[in-house]
Order: sequence, then structure tokens, then C-alpha cells
Amino acid sequence: MEYLAIVLFAIIFILILRGYPVAFTLGGISVAFAFAVSIFAPEVFQMSTFYLLPSRIMGVVNNYVLMAVPLFVFMGIMLEKSGLAQSLLETMAMMFGQVRGGLAISVVIVGALLAASTGIVGATVVTMGLISLPTMLKRGYKTELATGVIASSGTLGQIIPPSIVLVLLADTINSSSRGAASVDVGALFSAALFPGLILVGLYILYILIKSYMHKEDAPSIPPEEIREFRGENFVPKILKVLFLPILLIVLVLGSIFTGVASPTEASAIGAIGATVLTIIQKKFSFKILKEVAQETTKLTTMVFFILLGATTFTLVFRTLGGDAYLQELILSSNLTPLMFLLLVMVVIFIAGFFIDFIEIVFIIVPVVTPVFNALGMDMLWVGVLIALNLQTSFLTPPFGFALFYLKGVAPERVKTSQIYRGIIPFIIIQLIIVGIVVFFPELIFFKINITLF
Repeated sequence: MEYLAIVLFAIIFILILRGYPVAFTLGGISVAFAFAVSIFAPEVFQMSTFYLLPSRIMGVVNNYVLMAVPLFVFMGIMLEKSGLAQSLLETMAMMFGQVRGGLAISVVIVGALLAASTGIVGATVVTMGLISLPTMLKRGYKTELATGVIASSGTLGQIIPPSIVLVLLADTINSSSRGAASVDVGALFSAALFPGLILVGLYILYILIKSYMHKEDAPSIPPEEIREFRGENFVPKILKVLFLPILLIVLVLGSIFTGVASPTEASAIGAIGATVLTIIQKKFSFKILKEVAQETTKLTTMVFFILLGATTFTLVFRTLGGDAYLQELILSSNLTPLMFLLLVMVVIFIAGFFIDFIEIVFIIVPVVTPVFNALGMDMLWVGVLIALNLQTSFLTPPFGFALFYLKGVAPERVKTSQIYRGIIPFIIIQLIIVGIVVFFPELIFFKINITLF
């Protein structure tokens, strides 16, 4: 009767694809399906099993690691209100102004800095779209290149820590491992950093090649504008704009990597630091504090409701024997660990065309984690690969959320088809990075050198 678990998984997956609310679909359909099975096949599932659910839900609510989620969300939204992105972009654009494609390169670097400061994709894409897209179009950048750079740079918060995705992914892997080796959030942050930086480097390399092969697609900034910007107070301006956000990044990530603070404690440092930075930028007010608190509450509530629904689904799925059935099926099919990994990567990539990364984390990851453990695979390495793959879920048409965010703030003359075409090279680059980490797993252990340094 284990096939009933696969039927439940398929029903939920189809309903989510049709647009039903994720949290209530996960929890509600799982309970309804379990109730039906308990009536027609009580030997397979008994409703008394749900006595285990309150303790599991309280385990989620009391999870110390998950406290980092609202604090990192608060940090990101507060920095969005500080005007940091605009100041960074203006400064970086003039620093790289003489390089062909320099404005696009500055967008990538600012996107990486915001990713390491905020970790919130939607806020970064919207902010960068509002600030940089009109400027890039005004300076003659090809629409496809401009939108592709902004959308891809805005999603770097998925992989560059501190990332909410990495926090949720580590917690989901640990809760699904059933006593197997756990994945520490700090270790996952550290392991994901170097692949994230390589991704930034490949973005910049593509822009340089593209701008030199097609000079009309990415004009350089006129020299007179650069001279004017580099006039008075250039060095103090650079220090003020770059030093403060870099200091915040060092405080948050450095405290985690060196073991001084846990990710949850570091998120508290980040939340306070973002508030102080907003005060220094003279953008702080109680109205902004209220808006940040409200948006933080909304985002956190959404994540935790989905997590509670996923907890209910996992309980029913496992009680029906779904994880054991899938594990037996994979092991009996004689798939090698690498073949199974590639299969999961393909499934996650395709799922990203249609559903959000949170649904993928809470639906697919708990199902495949026991199989990875049975195959003896390093879950830290698998976690980084899944995180890199999840990043594409924000970019892949037709439902890539980053594309929707960008379209919502883009000028009317920017067509959806142009955004779709512009993102394709960056999706290819992301898939290349996934392949590099698959075949060179030692890249995630570059963290050792960083820590010692």
C-alpha cells in the first residue's frame, strides 16, 4: 500500500501547480487523504497517528535555528529602506565606468553585496530594477542584457549567505535525516560562499565578453561624467558607501565562519546593524520601522505556515511508508549515487519552472533526503547543489518570480519576451556552476582556507 504515499505526493503537486495556496494544500490535503485512508484501509493509517503532530509542530516553532529567518528578513527589508542600493550602484558605476559594460558589472557587484547584506530576492530585484534599469536603458544598453543582468544579480541572495533559503534547507535536511549526520547552518553558509563567488565571477566574465563582442549592447559611461563624479570628496564618498555595508557583511558572516556566533545570533547582529546603518544614512523613522516590522511579519508568517503544512505532509507521507518505498525503489533500480543526484537535480530544475523555491524545499527535499543518506552521500555537498539549483527557480520562465518582480517595475516599453530572452544566458551560467560543483565537490571545502585566514 506504499503507493498511496506517491498518490498523495502527486495530488498535492498537481494542486499546487494549479495555483492553490501551498500551506493549506500541504496540510489540508494530507489530513483529508489520511482520514480517507483510515476509513477504507485502517491497517495502513490510523487517525491516532496525528497525536504525534502537536509535538512536531512545537518542535518547528521552538526551533532555535529558524529564529534566524525573521531576523534576516528584518535585516534585508531595513537595508532596502536605507537607500544603500542606490548609493552603492552610483558609486560602483563610476568606478567601473571606463570599462565597456562597466554599468552592468557594477549591477552584478552591487547585487552580490546586497545578497550578502539582505538575502531577500524580491526586495533586491525590485530595488535594482527601479534604480538601475532606467539608467541602463537611458545609456543605450540592450534591453535583453539589462534585464538579464538585473534579474540574475537580484537572485544571488539565494546562494550567497546569509540566505534564508540555506537556513530553511539546512533545517529541512536535518528534520528529514532520521538520525543521520546533520547539516549545520553555519557550515552550509560557509560551503555555499565560494560557489556563489564563482557564479558572480562568471556573470562578470559573460558581460565582458558580450560587451566587447557587441559594443553597441553595453556602451561605456562618457569620460566627462566620470571626471565630474571623481571631483570633490571622492575617497570619503567611496569609504562611506562601501565601508559600512562591507563592515556589516564581515560582522554577520565573519562571526559565523569563525565560530564566534551561531547563525541565529549573527542574524540578530545583522538586524541591529541594518537599523544602525539606516540611521547613519538618515533614512530611519518610526514609520519605516513600522513598515519593516509589518513586512517582516507577513513574510515570516508565510514561511512558517508553509513549514507547518509541510510538517503535516511529511508525517502522513512517512506513516504511509512513502520514504521507505521510494528508497527501496531507487536502490533496487541500481542507480548509482551520481545518477540519482542528477535525476533529483533535473526534477528540481523542472519544478522550478512552475513552483516557488519554498515549495520545492518543503515538498521535494524531505522525500529525497532519506535516499541520499541511504546512498551515503555528503548532505553538505548535496545541500549546496540544491541551493544552486533552487536559484534557477526564480529565473526560469514562465513563472520565475524574479522575472515577475522585474516586469512589475520595468518601463512599459520593456516586453516580457525581452526579459525571457535576456535571462537565458544567465540560466545557462547557473547550470554550468551546478555542473562544476557536481564534478568538483572540493570547491565547497574552500571554506577551510577562509576560516583559517
